[in-house]
Amino acid sequence: MQDANDQKKQTSQENPTGWFSRFLATVEWLGNLLPHPITLFALLATAIVIISGVLGYFDVSVVDPRPLDAKGRAADGMIQVVSLFNAEGLQRIVTHLVTNFTGFAPLGTVLVALLGVSVAEHSGLLSTAMRAMVMNASKRMVTVVIVLAGILSNTASELGYVVLIPLAAMIFHSLGRHPLAGLAAAFAGVSGGYSANLLLGTVDPLLSGITEAAAHMIDQDYMVGPEVNWYFMFISTFLVAGLGAFVTEKIVEPRLGKYDPSEASIELGKQEMSAPTAIEKKALRWAGVSFALLCAVLALTIVPENGILRHPETGAVAGSPFLKGIVAFIFITFAVPGFVYGKIAGTMKNDKDVINAMSKSMGAMGLYITLVFFAAQFVAFFNWTNLGTVLAVKGAELIQTIGLDGPGVFVFFILMCGMVNLSLGSASAQWAVTAPIFVPMLMLVGFAPEVIQAAYRIGDSVTNVISPMMSYFGLILAIAAQYKKDLGMGTLIATMLPYSLVFMVGWTLLFYVWVFLLGMPVGPGAETYYTG
Repeated sequence: MQDANDQKKQTSQENPTGWFSRFLATVEWLGNLLPHPITLFALLATAIVIISGVLGYFDVSVVDPRPLDAKGRAADGMIQVVSLFNAEGLQRIVTHLVTNFTGFAPLGTVLVALLGVSVAEHSGLLSTAMRAMVMNASKRMVTVVIVLAGILSNTASELGYVVLIPLAAMIFHSLGRHPLAGLAAAFAGVSGGYSANLLLGTVDPLLSGITEAAAHMIDQDYMVGPEVNWYFMFISTFLVAGLGAFVTEKIVEPRLGKYDPSEASIELGKQEMSAPTAIEKKALRWAGVSFALLCAVLALTIVPENGILRHPETGAVAGSPFLKGIVAFIFITFAVPGFVYGKIAGTMKNDKDVINAMSKSMGAMGLYITLVFFAAQFVAFFNWTNLGTVLAVKGAELIQTIGLDGPGVFVFFILMCGMVNLSLGSASAQWAVTAPIFVPMLMLVGFAPEVIQAAYRIGDSVTNVISPMMSYFGLILAIAAQYKKDLGMGTLIATMLPYSLVFMVGWTLLFYVWVFLLGMPVGPGAETYYTG
């Protein structure tokens, strides 16, 4: 009888059933019904034109809640839906099609930051640094280091998925531990901890540009820089690393049990991942020296009271040229150490190699640039029609009516972002759709865009590991199947679900403690409350 129960339990784990599995199957089915994000934005932009025509015909409007002297406030104190479904609207669309695209804030900042990251990535600096971090860790600390390395790998986009996750599975297997536990730990760091990091990366200017555009619906002068979430994301790195290691060792690994090599679909004995060579270690040290020197030079421009990159009028760091030009420093602090590493390691000999590295990364950005074109039109149309502002005012009134205008509103906001992320995996695509609605809405109940964006990043990260719509989910499934040949999507999702739940609870608690209990800013110069 016991054997039969064990067999039934094992079968249920391999072929999961129940309400949650049905829920995930429904999410996957709904996600598959969604068109490509580019097509989605094209359809949304078209829908905005049609909806604005209908609402404009019926003269739909709301009372403008902004002060009487607010910039952009109409004389009659009303916000009216502006129709684009007419001759004037068509003229505006065709004459601004190009400038909507070229003026879209995230476009230039992301591309400039990526130029620097591409040098560090193609020279081998980031890959070597990751291998050195993970392979030199003690057995006791290896789980924490793997999750931490996964979080830090987000600076270089797909590097964590392609390099670290397979490496983590190999390391766990070499230590006599279950390789899927190592894979899960790395996946949790790379994807579940997507928004956390010690350094600013390409995702920071991407999201801040979208947030700033959404904030302009309420305040046309509001500025949101790439650095506005850095403090919170910095401290989040250690929380996510600790939680990821805890879940791996206390929940996931015991559940997986002892690994049976006969379950593998590959010859495990032939696996190998070399540690950094002597020349790579030397190059890594000199890259570190160059990075330290760059940081020292930058410190001289902002630490002294008369630093040349401080605010020219107030002398403060907030609103200074340093923070406004942070993308330039992201570029420099990746490009210079990357070239130093490449020069010593022999992977980059001259300027042509640097240019080739940059051009390869730019070539890989074709899909992103295409996405931005259509996303920019959607955002512009949304702004022109005032639909976002009208929705924000109505939503803010609803929030106040049901008494959710305090910090508690962020619990529902984070959960909503996590749910949307299950079907729309791209961070930029999801935020481009939701920011024009929720940023103005939450600004109207008194919260600053910087805090709203920080909360969004929690929800956007924690459900990545259980979302079949996440772009690398298929890759992770293929890697996992090497160690368990009959492994299905349900098994992988069930393995990653504890990370998602623990990250959701722990990260949300940190958000409340950091922002509302301790009163700490989420980033340099970032406000918590919006006063108009």
